[in-house]
Amino acid sequence: MKVPCSSKESSAGILPGGIYIHVPFCIQKCLYCDFYSITDLSVADDFLHAVQTEIRLRNKTDNLFDTIYIGGGTPSALKPLKIKTILKAVFSSFAIARNAEVTMEINPGTVDSADLTAYRKMGINRLSIGIQSFFESNLRFLGRIHTAGDAEKTITAARSAGFTNISLDLISGLPGQTEKSWINDLEQALLFSPEHLSCYMLTYEPGTPLDRKRKKNLFTPLEDPKAGSLFSITGQFLSRNGYQQYEISNYARSETFYSKHNRKYWRFHPYLGFGPSAHSFSDHVRSWNHRSVETYIENLGREILPVENTEILNREQQIMEFIYLGLRQTDGISMDDFYRQFGKRFETVFSGTITFLENRQWLQTKEGKCFLTPSGMLLLDSIADMFLQNEPL
Repeated sequence: MKVPCSSKESSAGILPGGIYIHVPFCIQKCLYCDFYSITDLSVADDFLHAVQTEIRLRNKTDNLFDTIYIGGGTPSALKPLKIKTILKAVFSSFAIARNAEVTMEINPGTVDSADLTAYRKMGINRLSIGIQSFFESNLRFLGRIHTAGDAEKTITAARSAGFTNISLDLISGLPGQTEKSWINDLEQALLFSPEHLSCYMLTYEPGTPLDRKRKKNLFTPLEDPKAGSLFSITGQFLSRNGYQQYEISNYARSETFYSKHNRKYWRFHPYLGFGPSAHSFSDHVRSWNHRSVETYIENLGREILPVENTEILNREQQIMEFIYLGLRQTDGISMDDFYRQFGKRFETVFSGTITFLENRQWLQTKEGKCFLTPSGMLLLDSIADMFLQNEPL
């Protein structure tokens, strides 16, 4: 199945949108993950029917979509024919741009060469591979099902299948991790010349098995200063090796390989989400689906959209998200965009906070942009709060 050339155009003034499909299945839950997924694949066929129904019920838009992202969970836990069925429903229901970025998340240990070839033939042109580490001890700590050897085989097989846009996920900040061991992970990743890298810092999300182990003192978390040092090393090392940082956790060999889909979230472009727990957004209205696969399937079996709730962002929420999402990106906040959207000059409204942060070298302003320094990025949440707490809107 090929990505079609659409004859439709976006409605006047509407930016091209993104489509996200949440596949809620995993072979085994990772200890650190709090994304919604289940390990019972016996309901996969019922889910497949339900998601096709949701796509059909929500196709009442003439907007053009230029990104599709299949995430999870572990989408590659499903056989390629099931993924193809979902994509076919999307392509037949929505206007998809000829050059659409079509991403699928895959995990080593769940795919082989035949699967990867099938994904490529059905129109998927970008892979996000959940490597996390090339060290066996790290993989065991995180509860991954694959080995370092599996990871290397998967990347090699993806290249052989024809993928020329590959992103690798890595996690830093693990207990006992040193600068040397983290650089070794990065060096191993670069041996495969990925077009994109997502380098996340380990967080202990409430309710996850890893957080429960932490609370029982079954291991000693890496100290914050050491974790922060690894973050700084990541940017420096990847910059020396030809990668551009464009968001706190994301790096690419050039702007061509920035994740077009994820940038929609950060830049308030419209997107539709399908599947349990998936979110949708358009024109300051956000909605999200029920988190339960059972509820999702039951609703759609009755031709009812599985929306759990909807919210209309008020002005303060819009400003809060504009600042937070803008500061995540290395381009930072466009002061002109802020003025166009809210009718006030960013540099005037927040002059006190800007001066405070600049004096501590956590923030810079240049050429109409306001952006965090590398040390400021470590304090993103606190800095975003400062903008909203210290200044009248």
